[in-house]
Amino acid sequence: MLQMAADRDRQRCSGVTAANAKANATSPTQTTSLKDSIRAYLYQPQNWIAPILAAGVGIGLWSFYQNYLRRFPGSEHIAPSFFRRRSLLGKVTSVGDGDGFHLFHTPGGRLAGWGWLRHVPTDRKVLKGRTISVRLAGIDAPEGAYFGRPAQPYAAEALAYLESLILNRRVRAYIYRRDQYDRVVATVYVRTPPFFFPRKDVSLEMLKRGLATTYEGKFGAEFGGAKLERLYKETEAEARRQGKGMWSIEKPRLSKGFFNNALGRKNGPARGVVETPMEYKKRMRAEEKKGNAR
Repeated sequence: MLQMAADRDRQRCSGVTAANAKANATSPTQTTSLKDSIRAYLYQPQNWIAPILAAGVGIGLWSFYQNYLRRFPGSEHIAPSFFRRRSLLGKVTSVGDGDGFHLFHTPGGRLAGWGWLRHVPTDRKVLKGRTISVRLAGIDAPEGAYFGRPAQPYAAEALAYLESLILNRRVRAYIYRRDQYDRVVATVYVRTPPFFFPRKDVSLEMLKRGLATTYEGKFGAEFGGAKLERLYKETEAEARRQGKGMWSIEKPRLSKGFFNNALGRKNGPARGVVETPMEYKKRMRAEEKKGNAR
């Protein structure tokens, strides 16, 4: 019995050794065959063109999404490469003063489902941290009352008009840069009913009505180009000549006397003095500095 068991073990071991030898003998052939198969597969253009095209389409779609369909919840999310090259389409959710507002970015507009599949929030709590602060390029509107400072004349009128023009409407902002307050400085256009054509330059409309001056700062002034700067300054000069808005303060006044009023005599050179927003801010800073020094 012991002899028979030993014979079986020897046969089993010899069988395993023969199988390993056979496998080793065939491995180089199998490896060569696999390489030949891969080489033959790659030699056929239809086998590798399709994957390359699929990868290219995928990269293109991702790039399109990043550049045209990605929503920016705030100015800090806008890449520097976007400034002066791209525009933002969105809905105005609030107006803070005569030259600034908050924009909810809606990339792609109606084609991307905004307004019928996707909706802009209306609740202030939901909107918090999800809008872009925009500063109108090229203009400076009268300053409202804040931080204990008194409001300038026509600050309320400027705010009211800007609200009537853009609040809850879709606008397109051509962005230039971020300012020191993380606002995006931009030339903004809006289409208003009933015809929605042509679109209106919001900064230009404010200047036409004498509800803003052209920006007077020596540093950080942004008009969107020499052509717009020239147009804005010409428009401001015309509004001033016609005595519109804040410039009405400068118009000559009739004397209070009945005789002079009857004759239509004007009270000489007596005119009101218009303090521009820039002059107002400088005066306020000087007064505050003087008060702190005491």
